[in-house]
Amino acid sequence: MTRRAFNTGLALLAALGVSMTILPTTGVSPAQAASPPVKLLALGDSLTAGYGLPEPQGFASQLQKALTAKGYAVTVVNAGVSGDTTAGGLARLDWALADKPDAALVELGANDMLRGLDPGAAKTNLDAILAKLGERKIPTLLAGMLASPSLGRPYTERFNGMYPDLAKTHDVPLYPFFLDGVATDRALIQQDGLHPNAKGVAIIVERILPHVTRLLDSLPTKTGG
Repeated sequence: MTRRAFNTGLALLAALGVSMTILPTTGVSPAQAASPPVKLLALGDSLTAGYGLPEPQGFASQLQKALTAKGYAVTVVNAGVSGDTTAGGLARLDWALADKPDAALVELGANDMLRGLDPGAAKTNLDAILAKLGERKIPTLLAGMLASPSLGRPYTERFNGMYPDLAKTHDVPLYPFFLDGVATDRALIQQDGLHPNAKGVAIIVERILPHVTRLLDSLPTKTGG
């Protein structure tokens, strides 16, 4: 992500007043707690990768810690690559699936937006990613991004609209804005002005956690072999 573009996006997103209501998480059954660990693939860019942070403070590690605290036996596979676009995510999807995940979280599109790439192409790439995950019968949570208003209304409407459209098409749950609660708060951003700091990641995890637990609750119970 380029610093100037991202900083512009942060400032302008503040004007959006983005706010979302997060539903309470459900409990974990004894059967779930006793099940062998499931693998949750986190496919994304630098926001997923934990750019600029020690590994324990990154998104994948903090998410796994939060899930473990709630009694989930899960391994979060960090498949985030800094700078990745939706095309990059699609290109390495087969490699990522070699880990044979039981579920997936897809967080891509921010770099497409910051580079002003065609939302139609981004949508096609995400569509292919979700289609392949669907073919593999891997339950998936799609995490969205919001375009900076500086890109103009036609662009923002196409970009912002692709996530709910794809979620509906592929019948997958949607978390509308991955940076909700963080993007407009400078205290939660690293000194580079680009990426969430450890506290920012903690907020992201806190807000997305109920959506992730619902995804895991939808999985068939695994049995030991």
